[in-house]
Amino acid sequence: MLSSSMRKKLWVLVLQCLLLMGCHLVSSMEVALQDGAIPDTTLSPPEGNTTFLDGTTWCVALPGVSQADLQNALDWACGLGMADCKPIQQGGACYEPDTLVSHASYAFNNFYQQNGNSDIACNFGGTAAVTKTNPSHGKCVYAAPGSVGSAAPPFSKQNPSSLWWQLACLLLPLYLGS
Repeated sequence: MLSSSMRKKLWVLVLQCLLLMGCHLVSSMEVALQDGAIPDTTLSPPEGNTTFLDGTTWCVALPGVSQADLQNALDWACGLGMADCKPIQQGGACYEPDTLVSHASYAFNNFYQQNGNSDIACNFGGTAAVTKTNPSHGKCVYAAPGSVGSAAPPFSKQNPSSLWWQLACLLLPLYLGS
């Protein structure tokens, strides 16, 4: 069994190692980014995206599909899918026409554009399809490629040192509590 002082020395050593590794990782990544070793892929289309080559595309709900399936897909897009659904709320620019197909189309397209407009991001359980026809109407403007930010920040915009600080903050109470 380790004594209290030995445990504290061990925790100090662990924290110092983590901080040193974190600092080394951060400096290595900064050098790699400065040298251009990590390519900036924010402007290139995602893997497997064939529609991008043919021009601008949007994702719309398919008319004639089950209303229950369409509602479930809309709920997912506006919930876990993190699509911006404010414009299809009452009073929003895309609330009219107030139909399930119209609202689902807006949400599906927002999700599709946020996720690199790849074919797989426009499925929604078979309730949606890619189109080359701009579905915008009146004041309701549907997002197009590049007009909506990705749901995840590009690698070059993330702060790699934050992980190490979070880990250190998790371990510090363990150290202080022992």
